Amino acid sequence: MKRKAKINIDLELDENNVPENINWHASDSDFKNKDAKAISLSIWDGVDKSTLKINLWTKEMMAEEMKFFTIQMLDSLGDNYLKSVGDKKISKLIKNFAKELGKKIDVVK
Repeated sequence: MKRKAKINIDLELDENNVPENINWHASDSDFKNKDAKAISLSIWDGVDKSTLKINLWTKEMMAEEMKFFTIQMLDSLGDNYLKSVGDKKISKLIKNFAKELGKKIDVVK
């Protein structure tokens, strides 16, 4: 039996369309609303063979947090690549790149 799930993202923007607040909720989650300081969303268009990317962060997102967020996304990309493609070698390469980059920007020891 098929079922539907929704992910809602609400933004509060200032007069220059800069996010002041990011709030999200998933219909399958056990929480009502969750605040976030940043969001990075990629959507694959199979027809155009291209990716729509939405990257937003609030004024409160500090540069140090953004560095760590970026490294975590890269590391997660390695996990996603392994899970979706099954290529352990490339997955490890992506994860090692994330780790080395994290060391260079001082967010990984």
